[in-house]
Amino acid sequence: MLAASLIDIFGWLGSAALVMGYALISSGRIDSKSITYHCLNLFGGACLVVNGAYHGAYPSAFVNIVWILIALSAVVKIRQAKFN
Repeated sequence: MLAASLIDIFGWLGSAALVMGYALISSGRIDSKSITYHCLNLFGGACLVVNGAYHGAYPSAFVNIVWILIALSAVVKIRQAKFN
């Protein structure tokens, strides 16, 4: 029972992170090239992969794996541009 509760907390945290990132970028408070935005996407996607896989929602887990890969790619590009 505790494991299921923790998994659900992961799901809610992931959802909150993705919504927060979208709200911040939509309101112009952060830029689409900010590490903050992509880290929110990365964290949110990871939490939702755990939640989706646990609950057998494999299409959702798959979409969030792709979401994570996109966020990781963006973070790498931003970091490379910063140090070049």
